[in-house]
Amino acid sequence: QEEKIFAGKVLRLHVCTMEGAEWLEEVPEDTTVEKLKERCLKHCLPGSLEDPKTVTHHKLIHATSEKVLTDTKTVLEENIQDRDVLLLVKKRAPTLLPKMADVVAEEKRKQEQKAPDKDAILKATANLPARSVDRTVTHHNMRDFQTELRKILVSLIEVAQKLLALNPDAVELFKKANAMLDEDEEDRVDEIALRQLTEMGFPESRAVKALRLNHMSVTQAMEWLIEHADDPSVDAPLPGLAPAEAPADGAASSAEAAAGPSSEEGGEEAKDELTEIFKKIRRKREFRPDPRAVIALMEMGFDEKEVVDALRVNNNQQNAACEWLLGDRKPSPEDLDKGIDTNSPLFQAILENPVVQLGLTNPKTLLAFEDMLENPLNSTQWMNDPETGPVMLQISRIFQTLNRT
Repeated sequence: QEEKIFAGKVLRLHVCTMEGAEWLEEVPEDTTVEKLKERCLKHCLPGSLEDPKTVTHHKLIHATSEKVLTDTKTVLEENIQDRDVLLLVKKRAPTLLPKMADVVAEEKRKQEQKAPDKDAILKATANLPARSVDRTVTHHNMRDFQTELRKILVSLIEVAQKLLALNPDAVELFKKANAMLDEDEEDRVDEIALRQLTEMGFPESRAVKALRLNHMSVTQAMEWLIEHADDPSVDAPLPGLAPAEAPADGAASSAEAAAGPSSEEGGEEAKDELTEIFKKIRRKREFRPDPRAVIALMEMGFDEKEVVDALRVNNNQQNAACEWLLGDRKPSPEDLDKGIDTNSPLFQAILENPVVQLGLTNPKTLLAFEDMLENPLNSTQWMNDPETGPVMLQISRIFQTLNRT
């Protein structure tokens, strides 16, 4: 009678196994989880308790909380309530550690395996058919593609200049193109990079100059700002950017004066002067070699002029410039300013395209060609532009089509 009075509360628990068996266990709340587990094993695996390891190889999991119950704790301590569901699961067998002999044998096997030398490779591949795939050839073809595209841009710039010069509103068109050029120079600054430098405490105008000099590289721009912190001319504007207005006004007035007379001689003079004006647009963007690449290549023993030429030919790509210096050095720096043969089928097909013809009368197309000529990495920007994108798309399609034939 005393045991019944002081006995704990009896809980009715639903127990399930992974095989799908389920039953109801009634246990006092002071029963340990280990004892409950023994009762469950007697129910679902009769005779299994003869092996003392059977209990330790199983575990009880509370289905709602997904908690693994501790053997030494009671049902009450594990906060198990009446009608709760428990899952009886067999523990996974621990992975056996490899034997020491097997480990030593594996390490010895790895050490004995060596990469085959050149003679072994040639002997093993002697009977294979020869293939003409060569990485150097592929790289050379890619370089030829870049060179050919550059030649196309050079020739198209000349055509665009002549078309714009023949336009009766040539002076106004020039003003528009020059304004686009100046606006483009302002918009080219990477806002994120500029914000990073200004947050470091550098003045905005100085940070803009540093980014333009270092191709929008935050790290190189920061080093430049630190190196030139005490330079009295650090805030001086970049050459070609500050005097943009003066040449434009002067050229415009000269062109207007030349266009004033109705004689044929006056028109020719205005056209020639306007052509020279458009050439000045290109001179505004002088090539600035990457200072890090210059130092790295000069440390290899190359002359500074050779290094600058190599970086100019290869768009400031240090690895490509090194290959150019060690190779046949083609194309040469002089080839960069040569246009494509105007009688070639490729150039004729480009000029006959209506979209290209219309685009060449737009000053913004001239600006895009000039920009891509000096900054090939900006081609994506012009491809996405609603005015210049269709022109670039047609040029690319014609080039790819004729290149396959």
